[in-house]
Amino acid sequence: MTLESRDQRYLAEQVGEFVARTEFGDVPDKVLQRARHLVLDAVGIAFASTAFPFAGVARDALAAFGGGDHVVFGMADRLTARDAAVLNGILIHGLDFDDTHLPAVAHVTSVVLPAALSAAVASNASTRDLLLGYVLGVEVMARVGMGAAGGLHDVGFHPTAVAGGFGAAVAAGKIMGLDAGGLATAQGIVGSQAAGLMEFLEDGSWTKRFHPGWAAASGLTAASFARAGWSGPPGVYEGRFGLYATHVPSRDARPAAVSEDLGVSWELLRTAVKPFPVCHFLHAFADAALILRNEHALRAEDIAGIRCAIHPVPRKVVCEPAGAKQAPRDEYDAKFSLPFAVAASLVRGRLTLDELEADARSDTRIRELARKVQVDDDPDSAFPSAYSGFVEIALTDGRVVRHREQYNRGHEQRPLTDEEIDRKFRGTIGRVADRETADRVRRAVLALGDSRPASGFAEACGGPAVTGGA
Repeated sequence: MTLESRDQRYLAEQVGEFVARTEFGDVPDKVLQRARHLVLDAVGIAFASTAFPFAGVARDALAAFGGGDHVVFGMADRLTARDAAVLNGILIHGLDFDDTHLPAVAHVTSVVLPAALSAAVASNASTRDLLLGYVLGVEVMARVGMGAAGGLHDVGFHPTAVAGGFGAAVAAGKIMGLDAGGLATAQGIVGSQAAGLMEFLEDGSWTKRFHPGWAAASGLTAASFARAGWSGPPGVYEGRFGLYATHVPSRDARPAAVSEDLGVSWELLRTAVKPFPVCHFLHAFADAALILRNEHALRAEDIAGIRCAIHPVPRKVVCEPAGAKQAPRDEYDAKFSLPFAVAASLVRGRLTLDELEADARSDTRIRELARKVQVDDDPDSAFPSAYSGFVEIALTDGRVVRHREQYNRGHEQRPLTDEEIDRKFRGTIGRVADRETADRVRRAVLALGDSRPASGFAEACGGPAVTGGA
């Protein structure tokens, strides 16, 4: 889009002006407090990820480019600033247990925190600078995702990968000291790196795990290029070949959301922390199944059939292709399977990381029950503002029981408390680290926002992880 006059400002310019002028004292205390707990959740998950094969593969791939002096969460390895951001993003997101901004359908912390941390350490910035950059990056990334109005998934793009670079660019740019013009330029540059295909759903490939870290590195790169004097298109969002025209054509995109209510409403407070280590689209279904199981003392052998209703957009992600969803080929496949999540919840009475292991995926009771799941479209779904789930179970004695979770647990109307996040952190980091390590990390995270160097925070969150219970 060509602006009719320069009295009008491009969206990237509006964002740049807001980010440049916002100081730490402008952010409400409740936003800062929640931000610390989102970081706590993310770092705990990153530690837990170090025990899984994908973490070692990613580390080896990045180490091939040479080392550096930037800390990796839960690991002894040191990498360059950009490579550390990539690996930290992979570790936070790799278990699909990290937070999600629901209206944006995007995992915000797994992108913005790694970019902000690398920028802060490289710039000798304080934890106050780090926390402010993180908060502002989340605000921008969330709004970029919201502008797509749920349409990115529908055309096969991962919103975290597409929107993430913009949040990372402004977070890194703020910490690097870019002015409003530089921040606008950084957004224009990173727009050419906005990508991330959902094709992993076809075979369970690991590419989605890679998306947040790559978006973080893209944001760092864009901010550095902007600082050096590179140019970027100002109409990156609303332009004729801008983000929304190219990525969600013929859909109800709303580019104006990118700069709407910046500093008035805080999207970080709408970021949902996950109670289950699976795709967020499945949470309402897992809770509905668990509620029905407990209320009616259900046993697998008592179930004749299961009907689930879901919005058509998330249905593509967690219900198709049907064969793979009924019999997940690996643990990552299982994380995106509605039939498996419901069946595992009903059989085992829980849905934890253990329910994604090989013994659960090969459990004949779970597999047989998954084959009984029928999926319909849900005309009453609140998607994308919430991830609704409806489960109806027909029993062998002729009874039919049903339950709807209109707002998934973790939604802004049903947020996890700080205490619940703390318990989750103890559980995730406790899979690989002892209590002393967990306490050290927790203290460092909850102290974010002071004048101490961000490098000290990074050091406190490094590894190696120590085996033992927390």
